[in-house]
Amino acid sequence: MRNRRSDVVSAALQVLDAHGLEHCTMRRVAAELGVQASALYHHVPDKQTLLAHMADEIVRDVRGESPAILCRSLRAALLAVRDGAEVVATASAFRLGASDVEARLAEMVGGDGARTLLLYVFGQAQATQTQLQAYALGALPGPARRDPAGEAAQGFDRGLAIILAGLGR
Repeated sequence: MRNRRSDVVSAALQVLDAHGLEHCTMRRVAAELGVQASALYHHVPDKQTLLAHMADEIVRDVRGESPAILCRSLRAALLAVRDGAEVVATASAFRLGASDVEARLAEMVGGDGARTLLLYVFGQAQATQTQLQAYALGALPGPARRDPAGEAAQGFDRGLAIILAGLGR
C-alpha cells in the first residue's frame, strides 16, 4: 500500500499521542506505517515540515467568531493531543505550517493582541498538559477529588478575560 502525506501526518500524531514529542521520531513514525524512515521523505522533506503539518492538523477545526471563543477552541484543540501545545507553539514560533489562527485573531484584535493571546493560550495549555501528565504518572500528589483540568480551565478563562479587557474587548 502506498502512503500519502496525510497518512504520514496521521501516523505522526498517533506516535505523538502515545509517546510524546520527545519520542516522536521519523523512525517511530515510519515503524507505525510499516515502512523504512527513508520512505517518509517522499512526503515530507524533514522533521520540521512534518511538525508543521502536525500542527496544522491539530488546529484544523479551531473556530470562533470572537477572540474568546477562538482562544477556547484553540486551547481545546491543543489539549486534545498529548504535547499538542508544544507542537503548535513550536510551529508557530518558527513560522512553520499554514494555520490561519493568528491571522483570524489579528483581524479581531490586531497583530500584537493576536500574538499576545496566542502566547497566553500556548503557555497555559503547555502548563496544563505538563501538570496533567505529572498527575497521571503520580509525580504530583493531590486529593482524590481534585479536578486539575477544571481548575486550569477556570484559570484560563480568568486570564483570558484580563487580556481581552486590556485589549478593550
